[in-house]
Amino acid sequence: MENTQKSKTTGFSTVLITVIIIVSLMTGGLVGYSISNSSTSAKIDDLQNQLSTLQEQILNLNLTQSITNENNTYYLGDNVSLSQLYEQVKDSVVVVQGVALQGYDFWGRPYYAEAQGSGFVSNLTGQFVIVTNYHVVEGAINVTVTFTDGEAYAANVTGSDPYADLAVLSANAPQYEYKPLRVASSSTLKVGDPVVAVGTPLGLTGSMTSGIVSALGRTVSVDWSSYAIANCIQTTAPINPGNSGGPLLNYCGEVVGITSYTAITSQGVAAQGLGLAIPSSTILREIEALITKGSYNSHPWLGISGEDMTFEIAQSMKTSVTYGVLITQVASGGPAAKAGLQVDDIVIEVNATSIAARIRGMDDLSTFLEEYAIPNQTVNVTIVRNNQTMTLPVELGTRPKPT
Repeated sequence: MENTQKSKTTGFSTVLITVIIIVSLMTGGLVGYSISNSSTSAKIDDLQNQLSTLQEQILNLNLTQSITNENNTYYLGDNVSLSQLYEQVKDSVVVVQGVALQGYDFWGRPYYAEAQGSGFVSNLTGQFVIVTNYHVVEGAINVTVTFTDGEAYAANVTGSDPYADLAVLSANAPQYEYKPLRVASSSTLKVGDPVVAVGTPLGLTGSMTSGIVSALGRTVSVDWSSYAIANCIQTTAPINPGNSGGPLLNYCGEVVGITSYTAITSQGVAAQGLGLAIPSSTILREIEALITKGSYNSHPWLGISGEDMTFEIAQSMKTSVTYGVLITQVASGGPAAKAGLQVDDIVIEVNATSIAARIRGMDDLSTFLEEYAIPNQTVNVTIVRNNQTMTLPVELGTRPKPT
């Protein structure tokens, strides 16, 4: 009986323990599920918050883009805004005006015409000046410059170089009007680089055009000099009368040239998308002399005239050389004559110190001499004469003054 009671007690204890274990497991499972469910809910809530934030950012981005488009703000490579660039430089560009003698009538009385172009403020030498083209102020009187605020001031031509088509002006304007542009070297330019021009085309003050550098090292023939303007920049930025003298700028707002010419076809028609600018390297080289001396007299002189070699010319001369400069005239007593260069020699290379250049035509020869040579410097000129190649040292002279 006693043993039976003990067995019952033991059995009851075993059942009780089993029930406790089962209840504990169930409770643990429920608690674990609750915790897991709570964690999952928290993660879901967090994802929903992130999604809401992302949707809000997209909405704001679309709104900003819409506002930007409505304001016509255009961003190009490297986040350059043309409208911001214009605001940055416009106060540095001026209108240059004057009156130039055009001729005399039947009774010998002079008659004049208005001369108008553009210019920009520079401070390369610690002195504020207006830089423009020589042909804008050539022979002009009563010259004035007008700033973007509409204020006009009398100006004087303090220096000029017809060979480079450069001029500098001083104006009787208060200092606050002068907001100089930075002038960068055009030697770093490459074909394809974007540029903008700001000026007064056709009298339309403060106009801006854009384009790219479409070629480098061009020479331009002008009617006031027998020497071509060397090393010009060719650009697709539209240039019209009145743009002359204004800045050609890179996307940093730095001057890389002076807008100067529109190319003209042989029929006298202005070419489309083919403008030309004086390179800023010329400004950097000449500005100090123009300001302090009023002129620049360090253009090197070789003393020849020539034309580009072609396949047809090579055939007629019975030579295999189809590139270079064919010498058509040698100035008597000039550097080339003294060195022994002759008519019908073909210049194919010029070497100055450590710099050598293959000469494909007159553009290359003019650019090399202007950029890398100075008067009294000896350069080695490689020529082809009677199908024989030879190199002659030539001591360069100083280009004669315009007559």
